[in-house]
Amino acid sequence: MNELKTILLAEDDPRDAELTIEALKEHKLANHVVYVKDGVEVLEYLNYEGRFRNRKKGNPVVLLLDIKMPRMDGIEVLEAIRNDANLKMLPVVMLTASREEPDLKKCYALGVNAYVVKPVDFKDFLDAVKHIGVFWGMLNEEPPME
Repeated sequence: MNELKTILLAEDDPRDAELTIEALKEHKLANHVVYVKDGVEVLEYLNYEGRFRNRKKGNPVVLLLDIKMPRMDGIEVLEAIRNDANLKMLPVVMLTASREEPDLKKCYALGVNAYVVKPVDFKDFLDAVKHIGVFWGMLNEEPPME
């Protein structure tokens, strides 16, 4: 099997981020998670800016993106990614508490790959994240680099 790729996690709630990383540990994916706290940091990471200017080249295998975040929300990030020729093929999974239909419609209109509502139940949340991590971190074939 090839080397595991990076998963970028954008989540402003530290407890949800911790739970997500914990769920990924079961499949030894947690060491490959880069955690950022808002949309501005997502774009800094993807564009090699700020504290990420010297990071290893290459895009993450998937971006797990919350919608409701400070400074720049997930929908704005998704729009910026889909409008950037270097990033538009990046798989994006909304991992969010939002069940609002306008959010769901907007995300799919912008080309999100999946929209997962965070389950309230702890075990269900862990199971959902494990499945996401295994699929995107181990099974899914990456889009070709242009």
